[in-house]
Amino acid sequence: MELSDRAKSIPPSITLAVGAQVKELKAAGKKVIAFGAGEPDFNTPEPIVQAAIDALRSGVTRYMPSSGTPEAREAIAHKLQTENNIECSQANISINAGAKMSINLALMAILDFGKNQEVVVPTPAWVSYKPMIELAGGKMVEVPTEVFSGFKCTPEELEAKITPNTKAIMLNTPSNPCGTMYTPSELQAIAKMLERHPEVYVLSDEIYERLIYSDVQHLSLGSIPEIAHQVITINGLSKAFAMTGWRMGYACAPEPVAKAMNTLQSQINTSITSFCYATIPVALGLHEEVEAMRQVFAKRAKLMFALIQQWPNTECVEPAGAFYAFPKISHYFGRTSPAGREITDSVSFTSALLEETGVAVVPGDDFGGCGPEHVRLSFACSEEQITEGVHKICEWLEQF
Repeated sequence: MELSDRAKSIPPSITLAVGAQVKELKAAGKKVIAFGAGEPDFNTPEPIVQAAIDALRSGVTRYMPSSGTPEAREAIAHKLQTENNIECSQANISINAGAKMSINLALMAILDFGKNQEVVVPTPAWVSYKPMIELAGGKMVEVPTEVFSGFKCTPEELEAKITPNTKAIMLNTPSNPCGTMYTPSELQAIAKMLERHPEVYVLSDEIYERLIYSDVQHLSLGSIPEIAHQVITINGLSKAFAMTGWRMGYACAPEPVAKAMNTLQSQINTSITSFCYATIPVALGLHEEVEAMRQVFAKRAKLMFALIQQWPNTECVEPAGAFYAFPKISHYFGRTSPAGREITDSVSFTSALLEETGVAVVPGDDFGGCGPEHVRLSFACSEEQITEGVHKICEWLEQF
């Protein structure tokens, strides 16, 4: 009996694999300092939890419409109108089981198998983009970036990759794994370029928009009138609201795309969990709680960057958003670790680091572009953990 080519061709998520390995080691009684998961260490704010409990107790436990409740869609549309300056209505909204599902459905709505359609993606990029594009029948075309450019590409570099087969461009700002973000002027320049390609969609992944630690303002590409009809805005509640396990994401798309996404969802998982819809208006109305968490992340970002700056023979861009640092560690390739392990790439680097120090980071191989020269560290953890773990890495590197 054979598996499908699709099942055999898609690798497991490296970030989830690192998380699973850490859990196994901890279960075996070993101390591990983990910088792998992109998951806030805060509890979900109480008003959100209470909204779900109230919905449960009032009997909201049955099938729901695939497009979501009118109240939830209206809350999302209102948020996008007032905070992101995106002109939209309920008809443009699709509510899904996490932003990952929103991206999957959006890609399925615009890509076809057998047509050699391409999605242009600046890399390094989130590990799931490439598999999701391929599962939807497309091909990912990379626009490589480097640490010296802040992992950002120019409009000219993006446009050079556009061909008659290009169906979409995908941008993620602030970025996972790089922690950097495009300025409004840089995004305006990209939008100007995209005016010359009105047939190309833009998937704008803005899941980290509320987690910004610099004076750079977030700009939604969907707010730029000249390209608004091309933009599919992806967002969700997982990161800024500490709701990763709730699996709640959404998209704002041109009405035909949003309708197609909801139709596809109706045949895949029907909808998100019924009693979760009630939490969306509550969550989107929380500002003090979200800002308090952002301020903590901002302190952690500065702390982790300052400590990484002490590492010998490495380079790192200061995180401007999200909760990741992405240092370049390729200087150590071809060397031998303090315990005698051969370091050939970022995978062997992270494996030796975990075995010899008990510190877990994510190898950069699956992020594409220059990713194989880097590792990713998440600072969605305590300052004590950051201080101890990053110091341990520094001491380990000094012994090479």
